[in-house]
Amino acid sequence: MAQKLLLIDTDCGIDDAQAIMMALAEPTVKVVGITCCFGNTTVDYVCQNVVKVLSVCERSEIQVFRGACCPLVGGKNDFTDHFGTDGLGDVLEDRDSEVWKDKIQKEHAALAMIRLASENQGKISLVAVGPLTNLAMAVRLDPTFPRNLKDLYIMGGNMEGKGNMTPCAEFNFVMDPESAYVVLEEYLCPTHIATWEFTCRNTLPWWLEIPLDAFTYMVNQDTAAAKFMKLITSKCWAFSKTFGENNRDVHFGQGFVPYDSFAVAACIDQRTVTDSIQCPVRVELQGSLGRGMLALDPTNMLKKSHSASVMKSCDQTKFCKLLMASLNQP
Repeated sequence: MAQKLLLIDTDCGIDDAQAIMMALAEPTVKVVGITCCFGNTTVDYVCQNVVKVLSVCERSEIQVFRGACCPLVGGKNDFTDHFGTDGLGDVLEDRDSEVWKDKIQKEHAALAMIRLASENQGKISLVAVGPLTNLAMAVRLDPTFPRNLKDLYIMGGNMEGKGNMTPCAEFNFVMDPESAYVVLEEYLCPTHIATWEFTCRNTLPWWLEIPLDAFTYMVNQDTAAAKFMKLITSKCWAFSKTFGENNRDVHFGQGFVPYDSFAVAACIDQRTVTDSIQCPVRVELQGSLGRGMLALDPTNMLKKSHSASVMKSCDQTKFCKLLMASLNQP
């Protein structure tokens, strides 16, 4: 059976690194390229982080493309420091090396997207796990680009009006609301969205049937990927666990949330999603509180001709198997 072709667009922080590893570990998938966007950190750090992940997994043959350094409209947004200044926990010792620059292709990420989709019409699944700026740029450069995709998977937005950056908006969308709006209005290919609430409602419990929490069990595998994940999460893991336990009403329960991996898992195996709602969606661009919020429209009051599949629940057994495999490499 032919491998599924994946193109990953990322703002590579820690959860992005986990998601990329999941795609790399799956034998039914071929990653045809990784495009980089600002978000968790600067686009240069993002490129550097992707190159590092590929090196750890011994997959440096995969091409990496530099993309947007700021939103489509307006000035630069402030970066979150949740994953450290560099997006990977500020723990890597070889940050002064310039070798990574030789690994970045000269072609801009948006142009690479257009070219790869044109060369593989109807075969590429695009998985976007950062701000959607590169995707918006691609459709502005070539309005036919989305129709050349097989489908689109997004980690971003929200489905209940609960935010993690503002009271109503999720990080990836609020970092560039205009781009999120453009993508969800103009990409007519099948679109699947893993919202922030969906990922939080499917948190993985800290405790398994073994006397270790699930996260510790995974990162203590004797592999390069697991050791790398243990390193880059060494500073933020304890904080995340304590924060989740102390904010159960916000985060829907205790557990850890590999946010971006949910979108990759759904792309790899749609059976990981056990329930979803198919409806029109739109990104709100106005207001001091609502800007960047994803609005669902089950009754199609917007009179849109296309809709998106918004994930609601997950098969955690299938998901955990993919997550475990992601760190069992190279």
